[in-house]
Amino acid sequence: MNTPTPPVRAVIADDERLMREQLRARLAEVWPELQIVAEARNGLEAVALVEQHRPELVFLDIRMPGLTGVDAARQIAQMAVADDEHLPEIVFITAYDQYAVEAFEQGVCDYVLKPAERERLQVTAQRIRQRLALRDAPDAEAGSSRDRDPTPPLQQVLHKLAAQLNPGGAPRYLEWIQASVGQGIQMIPVAEVLFFISDEKYTRVQTPTVEALIRKPIKELIDELDPAVFWQIHRSTLVNVKAIAAVTRDFRGRQIVSVRGHGEKLEVSRSYTHLFKGM
Repeated sequence: MNTPTPPVRAVIADDERLMREQLRARLAEVWPELQIVAEARNGLEAVALVEQHRPELVFLDIRMPGLTGVDAARQIAQMAVADDEHLPEIVFITAYDQYAVEAFEQGVCDYVLKPAERERLQVTAQRIRQRLALRDAPDAEAGSSRDRDPTPPLQQVLHKLAAQLNPGGAPRYLEWIQASVGQGIQMIPVAEVLFFISDEKYTRVQTPTVEALIRKPIKELIDELDPAVFWQIHRSTLVNVKAIAAVTRDFRGRQIVSVRGHGEKLEVSRSYTHLFKGM
C-alpha cells in the first residue's frame, strides 16, 4: 500500500497585504494542494516563520523592510546548513524584471512578477513540484551539494541580486545576525555586537547582554560588515570600534584591547598594530 505524499507547505512573505492575498488566491487556483502555513510582513518575520514551520517552499518579496528578500534568503540558506536540513525552494516575488532574470537564469530559484498571473504561477508550480520530486526520490543522492551547502550557486545569485538592489549606491552591510542562543535562534542587531571571535568551526557573537554562536567564519563577516565600524585586530577577531574602551600593552609588549561594558581582553596581532599607532 502506497503511503500518501504529504502536502507541500509554503510561507509567503510580502510587506503588502493585498499582494499576499492575491498570491494566496492565485496559488489556490493553480496548486490547490499547497498549504500556506504562514504569512510574513517583512524579511525578519519570514526568517522566523521558516525557522518555526520548516516549509518546503518560500515566496519572498525582493523588497521588504527589516531584511530584503535577498537577505532573508541568505539567512534561510544558512539555517538549512546549520541544521543539516534541506534548503526550501525559493521563489522571489518582484516587480522588477532585471532581478527576476538573474535569479531565473541560474536555475536555483524561481520568480514571479507582480501582480502574480495564473499562467506564470502554473509554470512555477510545475517547476517546484519537479524539483521536490527529484529531491525526495528514493534513489536521490543524499545530502546533495545544493541542499547541504547552498553557497554554490544560490549564494552567488543572491550576491548578484543584492548588487542590483543597490546599483551604484553605498554598499549594504549586514544589519542582523541570526545566531544560536541556548536551544533557540535569536536575531541580534549588528549595531549591538561588541566583537566577534572565531575558532575552527564557530564564531562567537558578543553583545553587552548576549553571547551566541554562528557558523560563519571571520573571512565572510569581513565582507559583510561595515569596515568603518568593525575592525579586524586578529585573524580570528573583529571588534566594534565604538566598543573599544582602551588599548594597552601587556608585559610582553602586545597590544590589548579593553572592551567597554565587558571584561574581555582582546589581543591585537602584529599584522594589525598599525591601527593603534602611538601606543
